[in-house]
Amino acid sequence: MTVESTAARTPRRSSKRTSAVKTTTNKPTKATAKATAKAPAKKPAKATAGAPRNSEPELVQLLTPEGERVEHPDYQVDLTAEELRGLYRDMVLTRRFDAEATALQRQGELGLWASLLGQEAAQIGSGRALNDDDYVFPTYREHGVAWCRGVDPTNLLGMFRGVNHGGWDPNSNNFHLYTIVIGSQTLHATGYAMGVAKDGADSAVIAYFGDGASSQGDVAESFTFSAVYNAPVVFFCQNNQWAISEPTEKQTRVPLYQRAQGFGFPGVRVDGNDVLACLAVTRAALERARRGEGPMLIEAFTYRMGAHTTSDDPTKYRADEERAAWEAKDPILRLRRYLEAEGAADEAFFTELEAESEALGKRVREAVRAMPDPDPMAMFDHVYADGNPLVDEERAQFAAYQASFADAEEGK
Repeated sequence: MTVESTAARTPRRSSKRTSAVKTTTNKPTKATAKATAKAPAKKPAKATAGAPRNSEPELVQLLTPEGERVEHPDYQVDLTAEELRGLYRDMVLTRRFDAEATALQRQGELGLWASLLGQEAAQIGSGRALNDDDYVFPTYREHGVAWCRGVDPTNLLGMFRGVNHGGWDPNSNNFHLYTIVIGSQTLHATGYAMGVAKDGADSAVIAYFGDGASSQGDVAESFTFSAVYNAPVVFFCQNNQWAISEPTEKQTRVPLYQRAQGFGFPGVRVDGNDVLACLAVTRAALERARRGEGPMLIEAFTYRMGAHTTSDDPTKYRADEERAAWEAKDPILRLRRYLEAEGAADEAFFTELEAESEALGKRVREAVRAMPDPDPMAMFDHVYADGNPLVDEERAQFAAYQASFADAEEGK
């Protein structure tokens, strides 16, 4: 089933300019053609920043916000009750981990945190579509995808605590380190995918980015190179509608997925709060890439329920009514409704999962607080492979500076 998006913030107003555009294909009669020829030519109307679009784009949906299963002609998924429970468990535990990380930042245990609240379906659905030998290039918010790739949640927190630059080996899980520079990971993914194609491997690459990153030149360059070289890469844009405090309307004049057409490959918009649709669409895009059919852009239309990061205050630029409307589309709630309606999960399952989520929260708290501080001198160790006189001088100066504190303590 294909449904229309209901994400418009303001009612669509009719205008004389848009109503003048004909949607029929009837050919004009001779009389109308003659009248048109005599009529004075009108000056083209000026485009305004607030000009409304004719209609909202359609999106792929397999599970409605009410938890009802629907079909789509192009994308299907057939899952067992166990697999459905697994997707639900993934989303619940990812949300619990995310909430714990947010609380730890508020307690001063983390310097910063980027929450994924509301985007669990987009991440778990796409993450579970991956094969083991596929490679992932994330931003800094793909905690759910990391969960699907088997990365220990506590490893994600080291960078935000300031004790490492990423606590996992990317090649162990085919999950690259978090990328803070906006949009640059799409170039890395494209280059890696080009290498995969040259090696003759039948794996695929996926690059995650947000709607704000879609305005970056790196993303446009990635689209160009991936199309020209037919790279087996899937671009997965989580359109949570807010690039920090800027709405999507300030980022683009067309739906993001339609940008792919200009680069010569397909794009599709999927309900980003529907884990089944995200799974089906991403699986199809990855299989297409593995067959050698080139890149594809997926726009997961979702909503960032919380702040951009813990340094942000969304109440300064978003209306409470907007968040309330999207709370009704909660990805976890809609899957729970479906599980209960189908009899695919009983109360014991939900009770056990609640206990498991609390245990995860406790483990994360204890692990973060037990993280040792890094040796300050270690920052000089890997600046140059063969050393450098300037770095050696700076190391000596910093060592003397550190030693001065110990001398001061002994002198008391």
